[in-house]
Amino acid sequence: QVQLVESGGGLVQAGGSLRLSCAASGRTFNIYSMGWFRQASGKEREFVAAITWSAGNTYYGDSVKGRFTISRDIAKKTVYLQMSSLRPEDTAVYYCAAARHLSDFDKEEVYDYWGQGTQVTVSS
Repeated sequence: QVQLVESGGGLVQAGGSLRLSCAASGRTFNIYSMGWFRQASGKEREFVAAITWSAGNTYYGDSVKGRFTISRDIAKKTVYLQMSSLRPEDTAVYYCAAARHLSDFDKEEVYDYWGQGTQVTVSS
């Protein structure tokens, strides 16, 4: 099993930056890819970004391309989401997830492990 512990959420002004972290523990060698999703109040959960654990290939949702960067530190067993040029519409609960197999990385149902979620609020 894999446990994911997320941190870094908070309040930030529009145009600012914030970095989310997700530390993995347990049998992390099973992880093939990790992703970030978000869910704003009253809206559906949305794919944000994903990264393959070994090769570091990255993928982004259309709404965050050019503003967000996903990365990972293998030694620290941690994945990061660097968020820049934040907008009020980025306000949401952000979830870290990990998948054991190659799959459609933008579909939440393919992920096997999930973090607790962290609130990101962007003020105007």
